Amino acid sequence: MAGQSQRLNVVPTVTMLAVVKGRLTGATRGHALLKKKSDALTVQFRQILKKIVATKESMGTVMKSSSFALTEAKYVAGENIKHVVLENVESASVRVRSRQENVAGVKLPKFEFFTDGEMTKNDLTGLARGGQQVQGCRLAYMKAVEVLVDLASLQTSFLTLDGAIKTTNRRVNALENVVKPRLENTVVYIKGELDELEREDFFRLKKIQGYKKREIEKKTEDAKKINFSSEFVSKKVAAYLAVTNMKDEDIIF
Repeated sequence: MAGQSQRLNVVPTVTMLAVVKGRLTGATRGHALLKKKSDALTVQFRQILKKIVATKESMGTVMKSSSFALTEAKYVAGENIKHVVLENVESASVRVRSRQENVAGVKLPKFEFFTDGEMTKNDLTGLARGGQQVQGCRLAYMKAVEVLVDLASLQTSFLTLDGAIKTTNRRVNALENVVKPRLENTVVYIKGELDELEREDFFRLKKIQGYKKREIEKKTEDAKKINFSSEFVSKKVAAYLAVTNMKDEDIIF
């Protein structure tokens, strides 16, 4: 039972041997392609990981600068600057759009930062005092939003690649450790059975040839015996006929 679990339960025929060899060829090609896909995804995975580390390091600096710019704006323009800004905002001018990038058959989501609408609506905010600090604060937070969008895009791609790599590696390991060895063992089993059948057929043919040879020799001996006996009988018959056909001469006393 242990040997059967390492191979397919098939009938050892020439046709089945061709089918199993075809499946083995397909499994070998699939294993090679999946291995290349796994390597490509791993390379992309490492690149994204490096970008995530660099983006997180820069994010600390950007968030620190934006928080400090907000503190400066509140100090110069007053604490009520928040309400003034919210009153002048009708719709979001900073937007995010998504797209997909194909990497070795895996679709990675990408988020892009872009501006939509007029950016000059808030130019009069802080005109009385602190206008420069307010504009600086706005630019600092736009930079922070851009960095956060990049980080979100990288982390989403990171998680997607992680799942794709795990799935691909499971398939590679299944083909390498289960499917291919089982098919190879099946091919070896079918070849062995076919060789055994061929030896049996060869032995059977030798037996049949030996039996036919003995039959031919026996028939030849019987034919010789029959010929010998027929010749003997014919000689006897000829002698008898010769004797019976002889004319006795008249005896004169």
